[in-house]
Amino acid sequence: MFISSAFAQTAPAAAAGGDMQSTLMSMLPLVLMFVVLYFVMIRPQMKKQKDAKAMIDALAKGDEVVTVGGMLGKISKISDNSLSLEIAAGVEVQIQRGAVVQVLPKGSVK
Repeated sequence: MFISSAFAQTAPAAAAGGDMQSTLMSMLPLVLMFVVLYFVMIRPQMKKQKDAKAMIDALAKGDEVVTVGGMLGKISKISDNSLSLEIAAGVEVQIQRGAVVQVLPKGSVK
């Protein structure tokens, strides 16, 4: 009663070819945004994860490390998923391998 009927109009046949091109051109900025997002955010994050995994896999007895919690210590024992970290003379704690953030140069921990 208050809403009038709406009828769809068809575009002329000559404009059908140009319509496809305008659709592709309108999608181009969206595709470019995803490409930039990949190179700016996703790719560097994957590289950082790969480097962190390589560092954790290369841990050895005697390495001096920093943990996620900020503890500094020397690795005294290593197992598959955990390691023993000597944080002071005669004081050892067990942590997961993934808790290691950084390997320090030899002689950093006293």
